[in-house]
Amino acid sequence: MRKKILYNLKISTEAIIQNKMRAVLTSLGIIFGVASVIAMMAIGKGAQQEILEKMKLLGTNNIIIKRLDRNEQKKIEEENANSEESEDKTVIASKRYSPGLSLNDANSLMKILKTINNVSPEIEINTKALHHGKQKDIKLIGINEHYFNANKLEIVQGTKISQFHIENNKAVCVIGSGIKNSLFPGVNPVGKMIKCGNNWLKVIGVMKEKTISKTQRASFKLRDYNYDICTPISNILLKYKNRLLITKRDLGRRKKRLTENNYHQLDKIIITLNETDRIEESANIIKRILLRKHNQVEDFEMVVPQLLLEQEQSTKKIFNIVLAIIASISLLVGGIGIMNIMLASVMERTKEIGIRRAVGAKRFDIMLQFISEAVVISLSGGIIGIVFGIVASFVIKNITDIDAIISPLSVIISFVVSISVGLIFGITPAKKAAYQDVINLLRYD
Repeated sequence: MRKKILYNLKISTEAIIQNKMRAVLTSLGIIFGVASVIAMMAIGKGAQQEILEKMKLLGTNNIIIKRLDRNEQKKIEEENANSEESEDKTVIASKRYSPGLSLNDANSLMKILKTINNVSPEIEINTKALHHGKQKDIKLIGINEHYFNANKLEIVQGTKISQFHIENNKAVCVIGSGIKNSLFPGVNPVGKMIKCGNNWLKVIGVMKEKTISKTQRASFKLRDYNYDICTPISNILLKYKNRLLITKRDLGRRKKRLTENNYHQLDKIIITLNETDRIEESANIIKRILLRKHNQVEDFEMVVPQLLLEQEQSTKKIFNIVLAIIASISLLVGGIGIMNIMLASVMERTKEIGIRRAVGAKRFDIMLQFISEAVVISLSGGIIGIVFGIVASFVIKNITDIDAIISPLSVIISFVVSISVGLIFGITPAKKAAYQDVINLLRYD
């Protein structure tokens, strides 16, 4: 049996070599189909990996609340003003007083909702950092002790900011890896002093480098944490700019208060929940609580990473299904092409089939000959398609922002598919060749 298979493969290869152009044209459908399968699975794998990275980056059980300034509020109000009634409502809403995002909001949420594990408020200030004559533009972030866990940040040197530092308003800071490399090259910064704005802070820790792509930063409006300097939020409010005091001072001058662009005490609040099962319900409750505290003024934006990622995952699944359909159509067309060419080959070699049957070849031998030829054509096309698919994946990855990861499974599937197409679409021509009457075959001219 093994000798028969090898002999038929030899005959098939010789027949294909004699008709090179026809074989190449026949296998084009298989080549493009297999290349599409490889590229499709690489894009799907890359998309899955990207979603997993985003989940790690943002945290599936986090709810992010960001402050909106006056310009952003007006934009949202204009979008919502689709009728005269809604226009009146937005005008009324714009005249209402809102205290903005504050520490009071963060503390209230922690007390009200049992599903909340911890709350991480943030204040962001653009300033300059100075050390031994070296200066760097940085973002000074006022934080509490939950900041590092909420943002998945690790400390590689020293220690992180604790509740003790916050309660005692300590002038300490934790710096990003970018700040360490810029201002403390080759030196351990822990214990050193750094000037941020007009105040000196003592470095107590260094954060591990965190890689975030430009696409991720743009889609989720994230900072480059490597160039952040974190200090206790109480230190920011006392020594830099206590926005809450500004708000209280301006209460008597309501017009000025309402025209301020950024009147919020906090820039962001990250809420970490105990569980993700009821995250959407918790997000709705949090929004209602904040609207009540802000006098029904929606001057904040809520981002639920889990819902965004689920939506993105659903969209990418549909995209992958479309790609799979396109690849299947290419393989189907390629298979039909193989079947047509093999049928034509059977017609051309009718007399050859008759002679082989006359000298003792069985029907199975004739079938094996033509199936082998179909498999060799499809397998050759599959191998070329695998090469094209790998090259296409690298091109897609380098030219576009789409991440493509080639897995061994996709290569194996493509290899198996190419053999299967040859077997499936080679059976009909092989049967036609094997089940004809020997006398008619010999008489054929």
